[in-house]
Amino acid sequence: MLELYTHPMSPCAQKVRIVLAEKGLDWTKHTVELSQKENLRPEYLALNPLGVVPTLVDKGRPIIESSIICEYLDDTFSAHSLKPSSSYQVAQMRLWMKHVDTKLHPSCGALQWPIVMRPALMEKSQSERDELLEKIPEKPRRERQKRLVQYGLDAPDVIDGINLYRKTILDMEAALSEYQWIVSDNFSLADVCLAPYFQTIYQFGWSDMYKDCPRVADWFERCRGRDSYLTSVIADFSPEIEADLLAKGQPAWQIISAHLAAHR
Repeated sequence: MLELYTHPMSPCAQKVRIVLAEKGLDWTKHTVELSQKENLRPEYLALNPLGVVPTLVDKGRPIIESSIICEYLDDTFSAHSLKPSSSYQVAQMRLWMKHVDTKLHPSCGALQWPIVMRPALMEKSQSERDELLEKIPEKPRRERQKRLVQYGLDAPDVIDGINLYRKTILDMEAALSEYQWIVSDNFSLADVCLAPYFQTIYQFGWSDMYKDCPRVADWFERCRGRDSYLTSVIADFSPEIEADLLAKGQPAWQIISAHLAAHR
């Protein structure tokens, strides 16, 4: 039985859950509460030395890094492939996946983390916060979270994240002028990996970020309409959670929209 260590609002975990659903695979869920830093407990670090979610365990062997997990699942369970048939398109798919991992994910974290993760840390003492943050294995992520704890949405990472999101949206709008999906006319891992980062925009009420990009808006609606998305992402958001996230997103939108207006 496949096991997945996950968190409902983690975009990285969401994309793996989408692949599991697309493949129709059975799996066991282990929720890791990120706001309480359960991902930094020794027993979890033994599975995932980076201290992040998700972690997939197959036959007792852990596989880490969400994009690698997605490809592992697609290669291991070959029915209903999520890769294009063209080797060139596969290369483009992997380029988008790399963009998500190295650029879009940190940008999303800069916008989402202060809203959903910072409050629980701020309830702890300064010494407790410092101790937890020092346990983050990777220095870039550790230093980014320190800045986000200290400054919240006023951290410099936020402006960079907004600009990166906007560039990604414009690049996607151009890509979707050629194909129905991001790299081909079939839904692929490129779409899987991008979609959760638009869930973040949607859940906080920031969809105006792409209001002038109709192809992107249509693409995301089609992603949201897939059974895999409904069962692996939308199902985790009750009406109460949705209302709470929208309320939390409104103050942040004032900051985001101001930066967008300044750079258009």
